[in-house]
Amino acid sequence: MHLAFSLFKYFPYGGLQRDFLRIALACQARGHAIRVYTLSWQGEVPAGFEVVTVPARALTNPRRYERFVAWVRRDLAQRPADRVIGFNKMPGLDVYYSADPCYEDKARTLRGPLYRITGRYRHFAAFERAVFAPDSRTEILMISALQQPLFEQHYGTPPARFHLLPPGIAPDRRAPPNAAQIRADFRREFALADDDLLLVQIGSGFKTKGLDRSLLALTALPAELKARTRLIAIGQDEPRPFQRQIVSLGLADRVTILKGRDDIPRFLLGADLLVHPAYNENTGTVLLEAVVAGLPVLTTAACGYAHYIEEADAGRVIALPFAQRALDDALAAMLADDAARRRWSANGLAFAARADIYSLPERAADIILRTAA
Repeated sequence: MHLAFSLFKYFPYGGLQRDFLRIALACQARGHAIRVYTLSWQGEVPAGFEVVTVPARALTNPRRYERFVAWVRRDLAQRPADRVIGFNKMPGLDVYYSADPCYEDKARTLRGPLYRITGRYRHFAAFERAVFAPDSRTEILMISALQQPLFEQHYGTPPARFHLLPPGIAPDRRAPPNAAQIRADFRREFALADDDLLLVQIGSGFKTKGLDRSLLALTALPAELKARTRLIAIGQDEPRPFQRQIVSLGLADRVTILKGRDDIPRFLLGADLLVHPAYNENTGTVLLEAVVAGLPVLTTAACGYAHYIEEADAGRVIALPFAQRALDDALAAMLADDAARRRWSANGLAFAARADIYSLPERAADIILRTAA
């Protein structure tokens, strides 16, 4: 079959983009042709993929996305596909991969009523309604059970159209047999002494992921802990607002911000704690990537995958409503307790060996191809 995948932007370091690529490759491995519609593509194109860069330009993103959808619709009319799979909400999809939270719920709970008369609201609400309305035929791949009730509440989406997927943690995130040597080499490269403590925060979208909260918690550490603790933040995002915060907090010698990169497993093995105090997060794949690498996690209950941290007993989860003091206290306690971090690490490795947290691409391909048939 010919399968058409659609996403606004592809770059190698986004969680949504990595999921798209692994799902598309899983479909290709079963003998199906892959066509990708996108506004931009960064990085290598897998062998056999047809990547169509859509020439949609506009002054605003909503208008650009509308032109994107119109262009793709015209191209599909000339070159039909057996199935159209979208990784952003838009009209015309047979299958939608639901990585983003419910926009309508956010518009009603986080914004004032005047927001709902803006053109931006009308655009994104219409694109979401095209996927979730009761009379839509789009099948929905869910990666977090937290969001389904919200879509049902706002749109009356029939439950039968939702398909909950297991997490899709890449096998290369698991700690390899030579993990200790990789850790030693990494810490030597970054000039980390045996008693130094390294925090890592990983994920594009520093604002949503709560990097500002991590910086405040680092500042609040007791002097002895703070003197031997460093933070490395990695992500494809604009760092300047956070660099200004770093300077204002006097953390210039404690914090490094790096762009997205391909060697994340080294950081997971070389660090002492993953901090991920997100404001909201549909899943939080990096939480499980840390767990299977044996890296303890400090996160918030706003993350859809936070419950795995509690199930695995692989770290701490800050309850909602969020309080900065709770994060500050938890970070200090976790860094001060070497034995607890060793226990959380061992628990994470044991969880990695028994849990079904790797099969998302294959399960998604099953549903895509079944609905296509």
